[in-house]
Amino acid sequence: MKHYDLVVVGGGTAGCAAAYIAGKLGLKTLIIEKRIHLGGTITSGLVIPAMKSSDNQINTWFYHALIEELKSLGGQVTYLGNPGWFNPELTKIALDSLMAKAGVDVYFDTHITKIQLKNSTIKTITISKQILSLYNDEVHEQIKKLSVPIAARYVVDSTGNCEVGKFCGCQFLEKKVENQPVSLRFIMGGVDLRKFGNWLKEYDKDRSVTTVEEIDGQIHLSTAYTWDRNKEWALRPLFKDAERKKILKPIDSNYFQIFTVAGMPGCIAFNCPRIINYNEILAVRDTSKALLLARKTILRLAKFCKEYFPGFENSYISNIADMLGVRTSRRIKGKYVYTMGDIISGKKFDTPLVVANYPIDVHSKKKNASILTMVQDYQIPIECTMSADVKNLFVAGRCISADFMAQGALRVQTSCFSMGEGIAKYVAKAIKNEENKD
Repeated sequence: MKHYDLVVVGGGTAGCAAAYIAGKLGLKTLIIEKRIHLGGTITSGLVIPAMKSSDNQINTWFYHALIEELKSLGGQVTYLGNPGWFNPELTKIALDSLMAKAGVDVYFDTHITKIQLKNSTIKTITISKQILSLYNDEVHEQIKKLSVPIAARYVVDSTGNCEVGKFCGCQFLEKKVENQPVSLRFIMGGVDLRKFGNWLKEYDKDRSVTTVEEIDGQIHLSTAYTWDRNKEWALRPLFKDAERKKILKPIDSNYFQIFTVAGMPGCIAFNCPRIINYNEILAVRDTSKALLLARKTILRLAKFCKEYFPGFENSYISNIADMLGVRTSRRIKGKYVYTMGDIISGKKFDTPLVVANYPIDVHSKKKNASILTMVQDYQIPIECTMSADVKNLFVAGRCISADFMAQGALRVQTSCFSMGEGIAKYVAKAIKNEENKD
């Protein structure tokens, strides 16, 4: 049986940060990832860019290491003052490199089948199969069985849906009435960005919505439209005309946002379609219907862009995300339940993991009902990443212990990076204290 100081389940944004920092701090660390690459929302979900947050952020070692690694690969750009514009394909490679540098073992294509608890403490995690790929060849030679138990001193659940917590029978906070629409992002290639950018900046003069900038000889741009009536969107006449001509369905226009991608000339990434009909993402029936509907919508949106946007004449769908963009799902009950009031008041804590000012951002399936509340700096404490039921279990990412409204601010990638990193530092200190006592 292999023994690890820290086992991270879920190699997404929070999980990678936790594992990398733990490895750098000398902990024997393992990531268990169900897909064949790391990155989660960035890579599988095409959720780019990482949204900019407070200038007073803490626990940013991993974020800066990722920026530098991607920069060396040509997969990062700083646009609109935000260095988090990443290339999702190169992020897969960058994360492989970072984990190798930190000495982290990575088990890909692997699922958990069993967790052994004793005295409210995780003792072992059993995985489903022989490992597809490892960074540590010596470990690879030792693990041959289809069912492998792994001993863990501490565990981080960064699965998004809190799957480890579910295995452990933890208490959860989510309620049936609380959900947000999911999205399925995609990318179109073959776009003449200079032609499109020149048209776009003339068509929409609102620089709070539409920006076009040349960086190192490459055009970078961003624009958006929603069906909400609380703003005069420049793109509205085009969407309405497409609806009249049956190119788009009215529901296709509920949310539309596009932007360029670092290191991918001629490509446009879409933060849509937003699917408002099927949002019980823990139900297989809903997620399956959402995926089927989303891919049909993507085809219509691609046709719309080709017919209405100069520069899209020769464009094509080049990539569709491998996972839904889920904004909220299962949330664990932690030692502290973080609230919207904590955000609004800017409450201070003794052991903060995150300092952020990303707004309370809650999407709605109804027109004019989405919430975007701007806030000042707030802190997220370590206690809301600690399970109330299992002594050595931490959670990181959107499954954090928080109420529905607060989670709408905490779920963004930069905060997830800090959560994972902060947990790793906390665990490293705890292990050091335990060893000093011995």
